[in-house]
Amino acid sequence: MSELQSLTPRISVAPMMDWTTRDYRFFARLFNPNIILYTEMVTTGAIIHGGANRHLDYNHEEHPIVLQLGGSNPKELATCTKMAQDWGYDEVNLNVGCPSDRVQNNKIGACLMAEPDLVAECIAEMRHAVDIPVTVKHRIGIDDMQSYEEMLHFVDTVAKTGCNNFIVHARIALLQGLSPKENRDIPPLRYDDVYRLKQDRPELLIEINGGIKTFAETQAHLKHVDGVMIGREAYHNPYLLAELGQLWNLDLPDRFEIIDQMLPYIAQRMQEGAPLSIITRHILGLFQNLPGARKWRQALSGGNAKTFADVETAIVNIKEAMKRTEDYIREQSV
Repeated sequence: MSELQSLTPRISVAPMMDWTTRDYRFFARLFNPNIILYTEMVTTGAIIHGGANRHLDYNHEEHPIVLQLGGSNPKELATCTKMAQDWGYDEVNLNVGCPSDRVQNNKIGACLMAEPDLVAECIAEMRHAVDIPVTVKHRIGIDDMQSYEEMLHFVDTVAKTGCNNFIVHARIALLQGLSPKENRDIPPLRYDDVYRLKQDRPELLIEINGGIKTFAETQAHLKHVDGVMIGREAYHNPYLLAELGQLWNLDLPDRFEIIDQMLPYIAQRMQEGAPLSIITRHILGLFQNLPGARKWRQALSGGNAKTFADVETAIVNIKEAMKRTEDYIREQSV
C-alpha cells in the first residue's frame, strides 16, 4: 500500500470540471494539509495531442494530488499514467462516473460501467506502466444496470487487476434523458450500497461520494467506509475543508490568514498573465455564512475586481463588516 493510500481517513475533494483548477487547488490546500486534491478530468487525447504542460502542470504545494483521466484506450491511458508519474502526481484515477453525453460518445465516463472487462484491461495497462497507485471512480450503476450485484461484479472484475481503491458516487447515472446536472441530483442516494460493498470486500479501500456537506455527515460515513470524497460543498463553502481537519486534530485556520497566504499567489499568477477573474472566482465562498459574505462575492465576481488593489479593498470591507457584527453582538450581550 502506498504512503498516500495509508493516509487515514482518506478525505478528498472531487474532480469537478471548471472548478478544481490549479488555482482552486492551491486555495484549497491552504485549509488542510491532509486533504487529497484531484484535477479536473483530463482526457487522454487532450494530454497526448493538446499539450502536456497545459494539462499536467500544477503547483508543488498541491500535494497530495491525483490526476483524473478520461479515456478507454488502454495504451493511451498507460501512456498518460506514465506521464503523470513523471510529472510527480501521487496517484492516477480513471473516470468511470461522468454521465455527460459529450464524453459518452468517446466511450469515456459512466458508460464504461457496462464494459467491466474493458475497464479492467485499462487499469491493468495503467498499473503496469507505473509504480504509483491507480484508482477508479464510478457510480453504483447505470441505466439498466442498477442492482447491487451488478456493481459488485464490476468492482470484482476490476479488482482482479490488483486495483484496490474504488471511489463510489452513491447514485446511478441515467445516461439517457438526464443532463449531467440532473444526474447529480435526481437519482436518489444509495449510501447503503456503498457500505455493503465495504462489508463484502473488506480488503478493498472504499470511499464514498455524493451529497456530503458537513463534518458530521463525514464522520457518520467514516463508520462504514475508508474515505469520503466531498464535491460541490468543498467549492461553495471551502472552510469545510478546515473543519475536516478536526479528523487529524488540526487547528482551525483563520480565514484572513488564508487570504493573506493567497495574495502572493494571486500576484504571481497575474504576473504570469492570468486574468484576475479566473483566480478570484474560486475564492468567493471563503466567507460563506458570515457577515459581509454577500458583498465579498459581489466585489470579486462578474468582473468587478479588475486590479490587485480591488482584492485588497474587498478584504478591508469584509473585515469592517465582520467587526461591525462582532460589536453588535457584544453590545446585545451587555
